[in-house]
This record gives sequence, C-alpha cells and structure tokens, in this order.
Amino acid sequence: MNQYPLWKNLLILAVVLVGLVLALPNLFPQDPAIEVRAQDGELSAGAIAEIAAAMENADVPVKEIESRDGGKALIRFATPSAQLRGQAALERTLGDRVQHALTQSPDLPGWIEALGLQPMFLGLDLRGGIHVLIDVDMEAAVEQALERYTGDIRTLLRKERIRYLTVGHQDGRIAVRFRDEAQRDQAAKVIRSEFRDLEVTTGSEGADAYVYGNLPPAKREEIKDFALEQNITTLRNRVNALGVAEPIIQRQGERRIIVQLPGAQDPARLKDLLGATATLEYRLVDTEHDVQDALDGRVPVGSALYYERNGQPILLKRRVIVTGDQITSAAAGFDQQSGSPMVSVSLDGQGARQMRRVTTENVGKPMAVVFIESRSVTRLIEGEPVKDRVRTEEVISVANILEPFGRRFQTTGLDSSEEAHNLALLLRAGALAAPIEIVEERTIGPSLGQDNIDQGFRSVLIGLALVVIFMALYYRVFGLVADVVLVVNLVLIVAILSLLQATLTMPGIAGIVLTVGMAVDANVLIFERIREEIRNGSSPQASIHAGYDKALSTIVDANVTTLIAAIVLFSFGTGPVKGFAVTLFIGILTSMFTAILGSRALINLIYGGRRVKQLAI
Repeated sequence: MNQYPLWKNLLILAVVLVGLVLALPNLFPQDPAIEVRAQDGELSAGAIAEIAAAMENADVPVKEIESRDGGKALIRFATPSAQLRGQAALERTLGDRVQHALTQSPDLPGWIEALGLQPMFLGLDLRGGIHVLIDVDMEAAVEQALERYTGDIRTLLRKERIRYLTVGHQDGRIAVRFRDEAQRDQAAKVIRSEFRDLEVTTGSEGADAYVYGNLPPAKREEIKDFALEQNITTLRNRVNALGVAEPIIQRQGERRIIVQLPGAQDPARLKDLLGATATLEYRLVDTEHDVQDALDGRVPVGSALYYERNGQPILLKRRVIVTGDQITSAAAGFDQQSGSPMVSVSLDGQGARQMRRVTTENVGKPMAVVFIESRSVTRLIEGEPVKDRVRTEEVISVANILEPFGRRFQTTGLDSSEEAHNLALLLRAGALAAPIEIVEERTIGPSLGQDNIDQGFRSVLIGLALVVIFMALYYRVFGLVADVVLVVNLVLIVAILSLLQATLTMPGIAGIVLTVGMAVDANVLIFERIREEIRNGSSPQASIHAGYDKALSTIVDANVTTLIAAIVLFSFGTGPVKGFAVTLFIGILTSMFTAILGSRALINLIYGGRRVKQLAI
C-alpha cells in the first residue's frame, strides 16, 4: 500500500531535474553590458575590432567582447561606471554607424548557453530605470483629422470647379460657405460621394448657404484609437533608436501609454525625445520678390516669410517640395567638405520623383531647408504651472541647386552633432499622430533596484525559513517532507519564469511569498486529515491513503478558486497587478504538483510497503 509505480516516480524526478536546470541560470551574476548592432546589415569583424580599439583608446576596462547571432556584439564590463564610459566611447568613435543598448547579461557557463537557457528578466523596480506615463491629446487627433478633411474638400471643390467662399472647421465640424444654394447643393452631392465617412448636411445662415461635415461617433473613436496605436509605434521606434534593451511600451486605458526603460538613467534626454516632434520641409526660395515688402506686411501670394537661425529674414515659396513624412531613413554624420554636422536623408519613391523634378527645373536657384519642431513648455501663469505647445519654424540651410538630385542627399546647417543625431533619430522614428504630455515620471536608480532585489530575496528567505521551522517542529518527519517539496516548489516557479522569459517585479516577489504560504497549506490539510484518521483508529498505511485521497477535493477547490482570481487579475489588471497575477498563477500550479504528487512520492518512499506501528506526524 502507498507505493507509486516506477514510471510515476521517474516522471516526478524528471520534472524536478528539468526545473533545477532551467532555474540554474538565475544563480549566476549579471554583468553590465552594451549590445551593439550595425545600422544596416550585420556587424563585421572589422567593426568589432574597431569597437575593441575604441575601448582600449578610452582606457575602458572590458571583460569580454562576444559576437552574437544576428550580426550583433556584446561588450561585457565589470562595473556600471565602466559600462557608461564604454557607451561614451562608442558614441565618440562609431557615432551613428552602430546602434547600442545598455543591458545586463548573465555570466553563464558555455554548456548552459549551448542549451539556450536564460535567467528571467528583472522588472524596472528591481533593475532600475525610468517609468513614464504619457497622456495622448485625443482632441488634437480629431482636430488634425478635421484639418485633413478640410484640405481635401478644398482640393476637391477646386477640381470640380465649384465656387465657394470659405472652407474651415470649428466646434468639431467642417463648414463650407457658398453664395447660393445651387452651388451648395452641387458641392454637397460631390462631398457625399467622395467622403463617405462624413455625415453631410446643408443649411443657411443669413444670405449665405452652408454645407456641414460631421464625423460620426464611431469614426471619431476610430481616429482616436488609430492615433494612440500610431503613437505607441512611434514611441517604440524612438526608444529602440535611443538604445535601451528590453523596453516596455504598452497601452493603458483609452488615452494613456506606459513607457518603462530598464537600465536608462537619463530622464531629461528621454523626455526631450519622447515628447518632441521634429521634421523638415524643403522649399524653393522666392527670388522674384523683395523681402522688405514682406516685412512691411505685403507678403506676395504663394510665398511666406521665414527667418534663418541668425535672424535674417528670407522669403520662401509656400509650395513644399517634400516633407519629413516622405523621408524613409536618416543618419547623422559630418560633411566631408566643411566638417559641419549634417543629416543624410533618403526619400521614398514619390518624394524622390518630386525632388528630382523640382531640382531639374530649378538648377542654379536656391533651395531652403525648414526645420520644424514642436515641444511642450511649462509656464507659470499667476503662480500656476500651465503646459503649452510651442512650434518653432526656422530655416537651417539655404544652398543653390548645382545639379538635379533625387532619392539621397545631405542636409547641413545644424548647430551641433547632438542636434543632428536627435533630428536623424526623430526622422527615422516618424512623427507622432497626436501631441503627447508626460503626466508622471519616476526614475529608479540601480542601487535602489539592487536594494529591492535584496529585500525581496530576504522576504522570501524569511518566509520560507519560518514555514520550514514550524512544519518541522509541528509535523516532524511529515513536516520535513513538506519543507523539501516547498523548496522544490520555489525552484519550479523560478524555472517556469525563466522558461517563459517572464519579467520579475516586486509584486511578483509578493506573489511568490504568498505562494509559499498557500503551498504549505495543502500539506497542512493532508497531514491534519491523516491525524484525524489515526485518532479514529485507522492503521498508519490506511491513514496515509485516506489523508491524501479525502483532502484532494478540498485542495483542488481552494486552488481553483484562487486560479480564477489570478486569471481575473491578469486579464483586467495593469503593470504591477499583472506581475503579481503571473507569479500567483504559476505558484498555484506548481504547488498543486509538489504538495500532492511530490510529497506523496516522498512519503511513499519513507513509509510505503512497510509495516509501521506509528507515524512521525
């Protein structure tokens, strides 16, 4: 009685051994490291040699430089300070030729790496980094959509040769004004057939006739949802180009985005890059009219007054040749002739054709590059901070078109290499679909993250030690068995987290501590049931058998209800709540395996098939 077949014991042993191997990578220390990859293609052996030379010239101590799959390299350092010095050396020597990301890499033996095993990720609160909560201006997204519709309707009416007085939008709707109802009705018919998303109505105000275009509620929600998803994509592109390993960028609610950057410690630069919108416009210079007339208020039709960075006024054509939306790639560097910072730009097919046509027709004429930037600025008004968007438009470069060009060219006139680098980053990442505002920001230092790890580890050890001592004293041999399976349970939790490459956070550690108590609770139910059977006069072997069998339904019921709670927390929770739910869910599954099958296997090995007069319980 109370004996498992050999296959079941071997199966339980195999699960435990696999769990030990999967959890093993978490015992090795993490090295501060930099992951390096080429901007285009794979990192060559020459580039890796150049990286090694850069580290040596900057007198940065390096533990090892490894070649990784995917054309990447990993530079290991002994200390975080050496890691930061290595990052500065990379930026000075290789510039935009490579992308680099600060990270941490476990110092694993070769045989563990050969098996493809990795430790679980550490969350922001354990590793340190930056947490940013971003609010997306949904009203501005709708306003931009109305602006696009307004421009498209204006173009459509001109194409159809329908006379109108004004086209504009206000109070959330588009209004087109006409002199007479015949023109209005003709325009309403054309607009309805072309823009099926709009609710088109007609009306009159005084002597004027109007066509109104309203966005239905479903279309407004679609625009808002698209703006939020597009902003998430753009922010992810910017963060990736910034060089942060394992970033977390996810939606929260209807209009907010969470950005978590483990290992990042420069919130000022991060806020500048996340919130800024920068683009370029290429325009021809108006050489046919006098700038002074424009300064006196007589701006020629088809032209606009701009200013260069030195304050010099300049008159440009209103018609834009290409914009930042048509830029497919951008890389910062230095002009070979002047040595000044520049951005090398590549255009898409339509932009290249447009640029080729304009430059062919205007050889010898000047062309200007307009730098457009929008930032959020906080001002004190009557002692209260008020945030506002500031838009800056300035001419950064004016040069004569010496020969036609199309897809690839350079833009100069930038103040510094840092400005060139940031502009290239923003052009590569794309523009934000709607303005954003950073409403919450937290920076967690690496030392605080290590303190959290130490405290979490200490809490698990203290909880485990107290439970182990109590069980050993109160249930004797059976208590020792419960202690063994409790340790195995912790190993299996860590193994599954490592296998899934899940992220461990402080709430996750709380879930593990809770699981320790819940895991031993199943054994308490079994052991108390065995004691009750002994008091009722059953034999030791019968008591063991009845204890496990009769307590099983109670244990399953209790754990299933907790599993349901964990699923609900994961489904509807965000951030820390999800981390707690993941470890709780995994812990419940492993505790049911260890408390029921694991402890029963050990008890069977100790007492099974033997004649015993009493049990040490």
